[in-house]
Amino acid sequence: MSKRRVVYEGKAKILYEGPEPGTLIQYFKDDTTAFDAQKRAVLDGKGVLNNRISEFMMTRLAGVGIPTHFIRRLNMREQLIKKVEIIPLEVVVRNVAAGSLAKRLGIEEGQVLPRPIVEFYYKDDALHDPLVTEEHIAAFGWAGPQEYDDLISLALRVNDFMSGLFAAVGIRLIDFKLEFGRYFEGDAEIPRILLADEISPDSCRLWDFESGEKLDKDRFRRDLGGVTEAYAEVARRLGIIKESGETDNVVSINSGK
Repeated sequence: MSKRRVVYEGKAKILYEGPEPGTLIQYFKDDTTAFDAQKRAVLDGKGVLNNRISEFMMTRLAGVGIPTHFIRRLNMREQLIKKVEIIPLEVVVRNVAAGSLAKRLGIEEGQVLPRPIVEFYYKDDALHDPLVTEEHIAAFGWAGPQEYDDLISLALRVNDFMSGLFAAVGIRLIDFKLEFGRYFEGDAEIPRILLADEISPDSCRLWDFESGEKLDKDRFRRDLGGVTEAYAEVARRLGIIKESGETDNVVSINSGK
């Protein structure tokens, strides 16, 4: 991988040029950040777990008709993905009040919302990813009218499926962030909208149904400790990794081999 050209490096992943035109290799790092990267740490094995969990979620979503950029997992840290033009919006779906929504509206954290709420945030680290409305999206051309409708429809379909999937293993899906991209297939002039980026405990809030224990990145944000252990617990419940033995191997792997 050291000889491949880096296309983009973010806080938690690196994108390399792919082996074929129209593909990229997505590498999951152990780097962890919060509060616009003001808080940083390296958590051994986190990238391995996120790679495995995201592979599982993307594969399951594709199985129910959600188009994704995922092609296949290459190894413990890398995925082969379709190259897309990322839409500069983070799409957040909320089922339970938590995080910025609870603070912004003065709602007690943990309160179940009357219905799932879809929010859009403009992707710009320098501006701290501000909340934007449909009017902003249309005015600045970040997504067309049909794309906007498709983003909401796809986000709610993802929410329906993942809520049931997690509930079946005793986990409540509180909220999550999605990113989408435009995929130009062949000579097609109109791109398809594909689910991109990742789905993992880095991008979802996941609480144990019985205890309310946090099994996501909030463990890092709030200094609760046991971050990779919580991620491994999510992977165990989903059947991605086995009990203790494999977990020890997964969280100790630091290479892409």
